[in-house]
Amino acid sequence: MRWCLILIIFSLNLHGQVSFTESAQQLGVSVDCYYTLFGNGISFYDYDNDGWDDITIASVDGEPIHFLKNINGNYVYHTINIPNNEDRNKQINWVDIDNDGDNDLFITSDNSGNRLFENLGNMIMSEITSTSGMLTDNFPYYGASWGDYNNDGFLDVFISVRDPNIPNILYKNNGDKTFTLANVEAGLLTDGYMSFCSAFMDYDNDGDQDIYVSNDKYVNPNLMYRNNGDGTFTEVGFETGSDVYIGAMSVTVEDINNDSYLDIYITNDDLDSVLLINNGNGTFSDMAQSHQVTFNSNGWGAVFLDADNDMDLDLYVSGESNGSLPQYLSSAFYENVDTSYFQLNNNAVPNDFAYSFGNALGDTDNDGYPEIVVNNIDHENIFLWKNNTNTSNNWLKVKLEGTTSNRNGVGSFIEISINGNKQYRYSCLGEGYLSQNSATEHFGLGIETIVDYIKVKWLSGIEDIIYNVSANQTLNIVEGSSLSLNDYENLEGLTFYPNPVDDILTLDAKKEIESVRVYNLLGQLVMSSHPKAIHCEVDLTNMQKGTYIVKIEFIDALSSIRIIKQ
Repeated sequence: MRWCLILIIFSLNLHGQVSFTESAQQLGVSVDCYYTLFGNGISFYDYDNDGWDDITIASVDGEPIHFLKNINGNYVYHTINIPNNEDRNKQINWVDIDNDGDNDLFITSDNSGNRLFENLGNMIMSEITSTSGMLTDNFPYYGASWGDYNNDGFLDVFISVRDPNIPNILYKNNGDKTFTLANVEAGLLTDGYMSFCSAFMDYDNDGDQDIYVSNDKYVNPNLMYRNNGDGTFTEVGFETGSDVYIGAMSVTVEDINNDSYLDIYITNDDLDSVLLINNGNGTFSDMAQSHQVTFNSNGWGAVFLDADNDMDLDLYVSGESNGSLPQYLSSAFYENVDTSYFQLNNNAVPNDFAYSFGNALGDTDNDGYPEIVVNNIDHENIFLWKNNTNTSNNWLKVKLEGTTSNRNGVGSFIEISINGNKQYRYSCLGEGYLSQNSATEHFGLGIETIVDYIKVKWLSGIEDIIYNVSANQTLNIVEGSSLSLNDYENLEGLTFYPNPVDDILTLDAKKEIESVRVYNLLGQLVMSSHPKAIHCEVDLTNMQKGTYIVKIEFIDALSSIRIIKQ
């Protein structure tokens, strides 16, 4: 009897009653949500890099974009110098286009063209649309998703165009704050598909980024562009089983069953939504019925989140219903039961009644329990669902900074392991429906206090591994920063410092170093020296920033280390 009681208490602690409270007004957010056809987007993203997730809200014609800065968990209106800021906007992306460490701003509109602003530092924005190389046409632009399809370290953008005759647009980032229209060279389809949104993802785990596109109307199948690894794509929707014919709205990507393959949730504006479970062999199966997440209403935005930190991903879906017709859900909170099915629990989001479209995931107060923001129409305010779930479960948040890969770390797989049980996250930018989630990836840890290891596989192919990580912290991981931890294990008598290195790399050994050769990640020799000493200093001053392999040759041995030149 005693053991039964202990098990019940343990279960209640791990699977706490999920509870959100709509708290926009209380946290300082007051935005009139007027009517816009197909709604507007929203960003829950730390745009000024101060460690707190800010909110940026797209709005209707005649209303400005709303910038709300997070100050210790409360929001204040923030004036950012965006001129002529009253167009009807759809997607808002904060993205570092030039890898300089601050977030630039990209805005789509379905009636006034797209706009690009460079962050000059300290959130001073300068519009560079006219010099960026992007088209100035007023096409019906909707979602914008960013990824690095050619793996050159700079983020490219795929823009969805909701038109039956105008194709979607892929812009290649040239690395100098300009972009090139890459549709033809990349092999994209030339038809219009009434596209709403897309996401860069690696569906086949081959190390490069594919693109999945959600298309409106039943005559337009969703598209899967497989990256061929040479700067081109092949459309493989039919071959992969991902060419669903629905009124598709969103693309929400995550690994919900922890098998290391990415799954996709797609909302439908005409009842049944779709959950594409990745079979791990290049194909998908729609498992929405068996997982009980069909929604059966007019769905728009969706996010996966571990709301109660119990080590599995729940699902929140926004819908175009205000509760006046009880047969149609206004929203849905689906609680993950055992990764094979979900249970509807709308008590978690009480009185969630509004015409809702874009939604996004973040953490208002950095307590490790994620919140959801939702952009509505014909409503007095947005929704900010504050997470009040009462458990003592632990958590871990991971923030990435690329060096060889793009600075935002987009396209990275993050794997954690606890007692052999693994969880995975994939870093996207501009997913869901017209939305942008926090740049910080969140993991629930249940009652566990130590993560055995965290592994980050970057787009560059570099892997960072950190062991024995304590719970309840935000861990900032810089690409390549943990590589030397593994290298030391096999380097008897050799030490090297600093790493990362600015100019001079120092090597100390117990026996004479015959030669030092430095290679880039393409295997090209970039410098060499022959110190014939146990202590030497290698001058890297004239080398470009990035990750390098340094091979140290002794008279009877050869060792390799990986370093970051910053």
